[in-house]
Amino acid sequence: MDTTVVLVWIYMVVTILPTLHADRNVYPSAGVLFVHVLEREHFKGEFPPYPKPGDSSNDPITFNTNLMGYPDRPGWLRYIQRTSHSDGVLYGSPTAEHVGKATIIEIIAYNRRTFETARHNLVINVMSTEEYPLPYQAEFYIKNMNVEEMLASEVLGDFLGAVKNVWQPERLNAVNITSALDRGGRVPLPINNLKEGVYVMVGADVQFSSCLREVENPHNQLRCSQEMEPVISCDKKFRAQFDIDWCKINLVDITKMIMVHSNRLDPGTGVLPDIGGYNPPPESLKSRDFFADFLITLAVPSAVAMVLFSVLGYSMCCRREGVIQLVHHSSIQKSTKELRSMSKNREISWPLSTLPVFSQSGEVVPPIHPDNYETTSMPLMQTQTNLQNQIQIPQQQPSGKWYS
Repeated sequence: MDTTVVLVWIYMVVTILPTLHADRNVYPSAGVLFVHVLEREHFKGEFPPYPKPGDSSNDPITFNTNLMGYPDRPGWLRYIQRTSHSDGVLYGSPTAEHVGKATIIEIIAYNRRTFETARHNLVINVMSTEEYPLPYQAEFYIKNMNVEEMLASEVLGDFLGAVKNVWQPERLNAVNITSALDRGGRVPLPINNLKEGVYVMVGADVQFSSCLREVENPHNQLRCSQEMEPVISCDKKFRAQFDIDWCKINLVDITKMIMVHSNRLDPGTGVLPDIGGYNPPPESLKSRDFFADFLITLAVPSAVAMVLFSVLGYSMCCRREGVIQLVHHSSIQKSTKELRSMSKNREISWPLSTLPVFSQSGEVVPPIHPDNYETTSMPLMQTQTNLQNQIQIPQQQPSGKWYS
């Protein structure tokens, strides 16, 4: 590691909780990255060992962190633990609003083998700094890192050392770290060792270097619009360990930002005030007359239906057009019944599809009509007088043979 990394001021609070159930106090600075590691090794002593002596204890342990008295953590504090066999990390960047306020974080460790728990408290006392906030801030997007990998002190120190060589500031702080998933990024596919990506915000007290401003020239802006990598002269100082997307770098000059003061209401603590117990309504409620509602919902539609029924009955039974329609409808029904009764009583030939082609004796059954039979003069509805032109349908005898 370069010796310049030692000069980099980075407030990384890497603390280990003791085995006793005492509160642990930490003192981060406002505007500087705060990191707190929850190591599994220091919680194993509070859980019973493995039943077999000599076996290495590798219990799966997970952590639950929340603000005391609340179900979640403060908005500036995040927590990540990739698996139950890895350490948990609390990280974030407190602001000037949290200076002088003690934040108590409850930490509960769960042993997934024995289902036992251990509880500790972490007291965060945010301190103020004279140089907060640093006037020049740059946000880098690193594509080949996950957030828990970037939070490691060695990796973050190497990155700040590379930034210091490029920027050459007197003071350089890590301001904040954010996972790309928190910015709307997608979970990468589990192939080719792809990473989620991480945004790292750093602050300094001097103007941005010429290398950092190279991404702002029109040529590189055009390459970024075409989804091509821009040409950055100092990229080789990062490329060995960090794959930076220079098209997503964000340079912020706080001295040129216009402060907008709005008269927003104080959001408060988010807890409803205590207004006492529940006061139910009195039993002496005013009675309500539902007769008018009954008339509107039932009587009115019934009256309209009766009027329509009367109009329809008059038009069908009392007018000439309606009587004619009724007589016509009655005659149609009478004719239909007569045709159905005639069709049941008459004798007609069997359909050809129901007759066998060959008899059981092997003889071919003669056709129903002779060759000289005129089929064009056959009426559509055959009566008893037409049956004399037809050949009698062969009947099956009890012996199982067909006779014509």
